[in-house]
Amino acid sequence: MTEKKKTIALIAHDNKKAEMVEWAMFRKTELEKYNLCGTGTTSRRVAEATGLEVKGFLSGPLGGDQQIGAHLAEGKIDAVIFFCDPLTALPHDPDVRALLRIAVVYDIPIATNRSTADCVLAAGISGFFREGLK
Repeated sequence: MTEKKKTIALIAHDNKKAEMVEWAMFRKTELEKYNLCGTGTTSRRVAEATGLEVKGFLSGPLGGDQQIGAHLAEGKIDAVIFFCDPLTALPHDPDVRALLRIAVVYDIPIATNRSTADCVLAAGISGFFREGLK
């Protein structure tokens, strides 16, 4: 029986987009094993830089964070890599908080920096993604 390919959402605030692209290029081999999606510019930039297929949602401030949150609640996304900028105030901060809350409610791994993103990938590759940890 073939296991369903897991899905990872990629999100990065403006000041973190270059870091997300750099990380995705470095982790391209591991990311190829997953379905990828992401918010507007982040998904486009990662796809262009890596050649990976990344399904794009709306830009975060235009509803992309909420779209990803809805997919989390529906069980369509298995993990989130979200390089957030804690030093910049954002007008759509309530959407970001809602996304983080949904990830916690549904026990979805969410990485907010490179170190935890690497941990999420390592756990997923070794078979401990979500159900393996319970």
